[in-house]
Amino acid sequence: MSSNPSREQENTEQPLSAEQVLRPKNFDEYVGQKKIKENVRTMVTAAKQRGEPVDHMLFYGQAGLGKTTLAMIVADAMGSSLHTTTGPAIEKSADLAALLSSLEEGDVLFIDEIHRLHKSVEEVLYPAMETRTLHLVVGKGPTARMLSIDLSPFTLIGATTRIDMLTSPLRSRFGAVFRLDYYTHEDIEKIVERSARLLNIEIEQKAQQSIARASRFTPRTANRLLKRVRDVSQVLGEQVITQESALRALEMFDIDYLGLEDHDRKLLSIIEHKFKGGPVGIATLSAALGQDKKTIEEIYEPFLLKAGLLQRTSGGRVITDLARKHIDE
Repeated sequence: MSSNPSREQENTEQPLSAEQVLRPKNFDEYVGQKKIKENVRTMVTAAKQRGEPVDHMLFYGQAGLGKTTLAMIVADAMGSSLHTTTGPAIEKSADLAALLSSLEEGDVLFIDEIHRLHKSVEEVLYPAMETRTLHLVVGKGPTARMLSIDLSPFTLIGATTRIDMLTSPLRSRFGAVFRLDYYTHEDIEKIVERSARLLNIEIEQKAQQSIARASRFTPRTANRLLKRVRDVSQVLGEQVITQESALRALEMFDIDYLGLEDHDRKLLSIIEHKFKGGPVGIATLSAALGQDKKTIEEIYEPFLLKAGLLQRTSGGRVITDLARKHIDE
């Protein structure tokens, strides 16, 4: 018998990250997207009453609006396991086959960036979604044969920021398609308040409002800014985050009170000063900014349009009076 005293088993559980702490766990905790939330909740409730997996769903919208969170909530509400992957990660039909065949009854498969699936992979997905059958071609040439495998009943949840790049055959196989829009200022403020409480941050209401206003109508951005403001206040030894300290912290990260970053201000300034406020075509604007057209259209413009700072016309991009006033401040 060893003379060394027995050691208690060490706790190997890893502490939750801030993102895990802040992520809503159920429909009641999920703020915003009210109509979508209620529709998804109804689908889940009805499926549970029938004792079958909930129908396939597709979520689309800008990054950071809660698509992944909704998928997690659906899986949890169904009492199912969630399997997460991305379109680019499924390189071959065999990869998808292995993934689908490993699913157990009722499991939820979440594919982010589903618009980036290879065509050959997508074609394998069609019968899997419709009849829960996996069709695989075994062999090549004259000796090739079709092998069909029955799959366990499952739910596919797809997410994309580019609904226009999703093929019509794939889109039509989803039982419900939901567009997540930018959040209201009121909902973002509620999210900031909730996140501050979960992170044990002492913060004044006006500071919450300032962070919410600079959050680009996006929960992910709101939480990111709250954490950066917390960092600055902590280093400066401030016990409570005030509006003044919040604005100061945002300024340190080159974010103004409307949430505009340097590239946003540069885009608006170029249209105003180089092109007399517009209209200016996207190709010309791309050359002037030194940015790819897709970057402008997919990353810069959605927020600027939502904020009322930019307009798209038949002749090109035009800045608004609100943008002009902001540039001159």
